[in-house]
Amino acid sequence: MMKKSKSSLIFKLLFLLILVSCSGTGKKSISIIETTDVHGVILPYDFIEKEKLNYSMASSYDYIKQNRKEKDATVLLDNGDNLQGQPEVYYYNFIDTIKPHFVAEVMNYMGYDACTVGNHDIEAGHAVYDRLVKEYQFPLLAANAVDIRTGKPYFKPYTIINKDGIKVAVFGLVTPAIPNWLPVELYSGMEFKDMVETARQWMPVILKEKPDLVVGLFHSGWNRNNTKLLHTGDVDENGSAAVAYNVPGFDIIFTGHDHKVANEKFVNSIGDTVLILNGGSRSEKLAEADITFGSQKVKGKRSIKLSGKIINVADFKPDTGFISKFKSQYKTIDDFVNRVIGYSSATITSRDAYFGSSAFIDMIQTIQLKITGADISFAAPLSFDVQINKGPITVGDMFKLYRYENMLYTMSLSGEEVKKYLEYSYSEWLNTMKGPNDLLLKLRLGKNGLPAIVNDKAWFKNQSYNFDSAAGINYTVDVSKPEGSRITITGFTDGRPFDTNKMYKVAVNSYRGNGGGGHFTEGAGIPKDELKKRFISSTDRDLRYYILQSIETTKTINPVPLNNWKIIPENWVKRAKASEYSLLFGRNK
Repeated sequence: MMKKSKSSLIFKLLFLLILVSCSGTGKKSISIIETTDVHGVILPYDFIEKEKLNYSMASSYDYIKQNRKEKDATVLLDNGDNLQGQPEVYYYNFIDTIKPHFVAEVMNYMGYDACTVGNHDIEAGHAVYDRLVKEYQFPLLAANAVDIRTGKPYFKPYTIINKDGIKVAVFGLVTPAIPNWLPVELYSGMEFKDMVETARQWMPVILKEKPDLVVGLFHSGWNRNNTKLLHTGDVDENGSAAVAYNVPGFDIIFTGHDHKVANEKFVNSIGDTVLILNGGSRSEKLAEADITFGSQKVKGKRSIKLSGKIINVADFKPDTGFISKFKSQYKTIDDFVNRVIGYSSATITSRDAYFGSSAFIDMIQTIQLKITGADISFAAPLSFDVQINKGPITVGDMFKLYRYENMLYTMSLSGEEVKKYLEYSYSEWLNTMKGPNDLLLKLRLGKNGLPAIVNDKAWFKNQSYNFDSAAGINYTVDVSKPEGSRITITGFTDGRPFDTNKMYKVAVNSYRGNGGGGHFTEGAGIPKDELKKRFISSTDRDLRYYILQSIETTKTINPVPLNNWKIIPENWVKRAKASEYSLLFGRNK
């Protein structure tokens, strides 16, 4: 009798194990992989610098395929900013708008499950991202990008992904600071809500779906100390930590936008642990969450073990199938960037722009003044370190000269506001010097107070795309004086007197004209809501297009510095440049 009972018990246990396995509630091992801020690095080739890359989406795919073989399931996510950066995307955004978009073809081929829209994707304009929503075989997310007409999300707020019996909810948010940078025409009919407020609204809705895992996919940066709730009307560009802390329910949050790699555990307001991951930028890294699901349930959810890791994409080879699949697109883009549009009589480099008037920036300034007829032009080196060589100029060179798809604005400023604007700008990159041995440039410093050397070079404390200089006026920047009292404007370059009380037309890019960098608001002191009143006109196309057209028309350009401004005392600057130039760019450069 005892023997029979034992056999019966074993049979029942075996039956239960089979039942558990078949019902999908047994132990499972899955990965969630994030790409983010790819900025057009799809193929293993830099079409701007004309050189091979040892990282790209092609190499990422090699790793993703391996992961899919090893795990019970793999969820593939992207966190936005795919539509700006390389000619690969520019061409299919604005030149060939008939064929399927290259980004859509690539991401569909790789088998993405969801993507959150990024600010640089919005920058491409309605025609581009609305088209991609239709071409993607997966949802484009952003719960806080709200349709003004309906009050509902313009994109999908979240999606439910079912993989091998596992139910994963993915909730998307985009940085709400987009109106600070972009013309309203690019996101007409849309407004961007606070991230915490939006997450609180949608978390109960998501939890009703009873997912096994709740994942945040936020195109917004990570700073674990940035957890405070903002006052009404304030905008938090990088609000991922505020959501992670104040909105319980997330198991994993993937971040992006700030291009900073992250892999850490974070404890929220009720004591739960959230895994935070960020895969950096330009296809150099992948962020991966590895999750093991147990068969037991805790608080109504299956027990899980979470760990994160960052994958170095350069450790993997470009997938041969990927390269073969997109070889025709490679040829199309290569032909596009190598088309000669004119000739330059001299080599120009952005490096000179940090020490005085430079041919590189002044070429942009001259074109901006010509297009707008403005009194004054403001421009900055949008790429930290690029060079256009003497000789043939190609379409690809235009991406060196002008990195972003900014429109060109004409706006109205008083003479006093022009001066304040410049005071603010130069405070971004120049120190106050007490003598010729002091540092001229604001570099990142180590604990010893000396420039921090990373990869054998020093680095600016702030971003070079905010280092505006001016054309159309003559002025000096006296670094022996404190910030706010360095600029002396002696008059217009054409001989007119400069009047601090008079209103002038100024040419600026749309990023700056919408408040980006703070030059108008914090510098000139113009309230954000008044900027629209200062707006006079805008170009219909991005400024790079007009620069290209100008060179094609001129055929041969002779770039020279306008020499309308300089940093003084000149002997101090000369001595500082000799050492700091080599700190920034290497001693043999």
